[in-house]
Amino acid sequence: MQQDFTYAVARVRFRETKLLNGADLDSLLSAKDTDAVMRILRDKGWGDNTDTAPDQIISIEEKKLWDFVDETVTDRSVLDFLRVPDDFHNIKAAVKCITRDIEPDGLFLYNTVCDPDKLYDCIKKREYGDLPDFIADTAREAMTVLLQTSDGQLCDIIVDKACMEYVYKLGKLSDSDIVRLYCELFVASADIKTAVRCAKTGKKPEFIRRAMAQCDSLDVDRLASAAYEGYDAIISYLSTTRYRTAVEALNTSMSAFEKWCDDYMTAAMKPQKWEPFGIGAIVAYIIARQNEIKAVRMILSAKISGLSEQTIKERLRDMYV
Repeated sequence: MQQDFTYAVARVRFRETKLLNGADLDSLLSAKDTDAVMRILRDKGWGDNTDTAPDQIISIEEKKLWDFVDETVTDRSVLDFLRVPDDFHNIKAAVKCITRDIEPDGLFLYNTVCDPDKLYDCIKKREYGDLPDFIADTAREAMTVLLQTSDGQLCDIIVDKACMEYVYKLGKLSDSDIVRLYCELFVASADIKTAVRCAKTGKKPEFIRRAMAQCDSLDVDRLASAAYEGYDAIISYLSTTRYRTAVEALNTSMSAFEKWCDDYMTAAMKPQKWEPFGIGAIVAYIIARQNEIKAVRMILSAKISGLSEQTIKERLRDMYV
């Protein structure tokens, strides 16, 4: 039976009024130092009413987001496409810690489908059958490859590609246009970033193709061939796709391209503000909140590093409100 999101959407509508807007970001940007930024954030309800450090306030807000989602959405599996990338991150962290005989303190992400501690324990004991089906084979392959080759980069591309393929599968199975769009962009943007990195490091065709996942909006074979030819070939191919408007950002920097991806998704999400039913409004809110947290993290880091206000502005994403 299809889940009724009416109650969740109503709660999201209220939460949207609490999101930071452009004027709020300007206030944070013009604050003279990190302490001033933190005071503004606490006045906006960020943190837990204690004198927390910048990194702690970010963690608190991330936890608030997912606590809210979990108490509002009855079946959390409908949002697995947003959670599973953290599961695959944890596979990489686990296998590298196990093979290096170090503890994974602070390396795991906890907004996941599979409990990170269980994941670590199963991989360490080679009990892959006790893991959820969507990560069991990937965990086994990653551990085997790292033990046999000590090639951390190969291990990473195996896990990253498995992540892309699973997120894409979840998108294809969804009834929501916005979920399908998100999963499409998730894979396409990862493929583009992979192509650029491979072009700049001179990777061989076999490596490039192995690192990429199929998606509808790109001809991955053409993109892989372009990556082997060089950066200019990538730009030439992308200029013929729906991602032609990303070319300018790519020519600026990879961080500019990542900003383009986030802004593209934010623009796609905005019509969900007027949708009273369905999962779209919830997904839009989650992504908006994640971008908000990302923006604050960026501002705090920049204030600590002493970067100029203009430099920070160039990197900030468009806000949902």
